[in-house]
Amino acid sequence: HGSLNKYHHSHPLRERARKLSQGILIIRFEMPFNIWCDGCQNHIGMGVRYNAEKKKVGTYYTTPVYRFRMKCHLCVNYIELQTDPGNCDYVIVSGARRKEERWDPGDSAQVLPTTPEQRERLAVDPMFRLEHGVTDRGVLERATPTLTRLQEAQDAWKDDFGLNSRLRRRFREEKKTLREEEEEAAALRARAGLSIPLLREEEEDRRLAALLSLRAPDSYEERQRLKRSEISQRSWFAPGTARATGGPLQKL
Repeated sequence: HGSLNKYHHSHPLRERARKLSQGILIIRFEMPFNIWCDGCQNHIGMGVRYNAEKKKVGTYYTTPVYRFRMKCHLCVNYIELQTDPGNCDYVIVSGARRKEERWDPGDSAQVLPTTPEQRERLAVDPMFRLEHGVTDRGVLERATPTLTRLQEAQDAWKDDFGLNSRLRRRFREEKKTLREEEEEAAALRARAGLSIPLLREEEEDRRLAALLSLRAPDSYEERQRLKRSEISQRSWFAPGTARATGGPLQKL
């Protein structure tokens, strides 16, 4: 029988080829730009996909021109788009209008491609070719500073392995510091019996602490220790006792 498709009288593309006799193939079409549907006036974003009927409607030189017909997913309106090989773009034939987001490349100082007319003149007109070369050199001179800065920025990030190693090393150091701070905070909470999280110490906190002139009162144990030390260093006899009782020096 040749193949299962021939045996079952079916096409390899199945339902996608049901209109192949009319020159129409069902494909998956992705919206190339933002549009508004004329039927429901809803916005259809770039990248939305449809099952579209693809049909060849002409040629541009030797390049075929295709037309795509699809139904809006929000209403019953049909949208038709067509390729434009001459401008490397798509054009809306019917059913929608394009959201205008195009601009003139010359307005943004971009390098414009050479048109077919310019290529013909470059091939046959020496003076035009000379003027065209002078213009190109002028554009290059004006763009050189920008290109140099871009190259320097690219060189700064060229060694991605070294940059990644330095970032990982710094991350390990910061992680170690954070772990030590968390351990100190946990120890402080345990000593003070606190159940609330402590904020990280800031430079402003250290500055204010250094400016404090008042000293916190000592604990009860510290005060008792100082009092005992003072008592142990005090004389056993009250001042003036020896003079009152008549000491040896007074008798002499």
